Amino acid sequence: MQLIDGKAVSEQIKKEIAQEVSLMKAAGKKVPHLAAVLVGHDGGSETYVANKIKACQVCGFESSLLRFEETVSEETLLAAIDKLNKDRAVDGYIVQLPLPKHIDEHKIIEAIDYRKDVDGFHPINVGRSFIGLPAFLSATPAGILELIKRYNIPTAGKHVVVIGRSNIVGKPLAALLMRKDYPGNATVTVVHSYSSDIAEQCRKADIIVCALGRPGFLKADMVKEGAVVIDVGTTRLPSDKTKSGFKLFGDVDFEAVAPKCSFITPVPGGVGPMTIVSLMKNTLLAGSNAIYR
Repeated sequence: MQLIDGKAVSEQIKKEIAQEVSLMKAAGKKVPHLAAVLVGHDGGSETYVANKIKACQVCGFESSLLRFEETVSEETLLAAIDKLNKDRAVDGYIVQLPLPKHIDEHKIIEAIDYRKDVDGFHPINVGRSFIGLPAFLSATPAGILELIKRYNIPTAGKHVVVIGRSNIVGKPLAALLMRKDYPGNATVTVVHSYSSDIAEQCRKADIIVCALGRPGFLKADMVKEGAVVIDVGTTRLPSDKTKSGFKLFGDVDFEAVAPKCSFITPVPGGVGPMTIVSLMKNTLLAGSNAIYR
């Protein structure tokens, strides 16, 4: 069993990005600028945004943060997005999800200029990536593909089971793994809460991607010997064993499943760091006009 070290890979990629940024600076070019929009004071969202800004510093990017109270109106938020769309100093930006219930997330995502949509959530980027055109890829699926690539895990002709059908992970990842490229050319099965044969499908899989948000869901009897298991789950649960009083749990029963795997991602330190670094890669692409000119 080999552990897929997302933390080590993400640190390496940040160094590679920083090198490219220093070359841009040396050539007198503008340094990429990432902005983040944060609504409210959700603990998880605060942490994610802080980590993204920290990553910007390591990569040599400029960054800015726009904060709004949870009571902000949809109209005010849309006006801020319009301003960011028109701000030539900002190359890309993210609106941290989830948003308060009185705000329509779809309306907000569609209001973002797709050329600055470094989260890869805008329907234009989703559609373009689906049919194989250059686009900003959704950060978590892009991070998973990068891990597969860096560990030379074969995907052509392999049976991949994706557990979960979210717009952020399950659906885009399934489409990307089917494309005529590497990683890709896989036979992909997507299972979800209405699937009746999840365990049976998983037992046939060469690669399992678990993105369900249910701690310990994937058990050892659902995994065949030598399978590759990628755990996307990050659920914070109370714990008396940590200083913070919380511990992150993945969707995989790691201790039981790991001995059966050829490769497996841990939680934390697997997919999580790759999500942030994929956002950095998209920001670099936006700053160098590599996707849209």
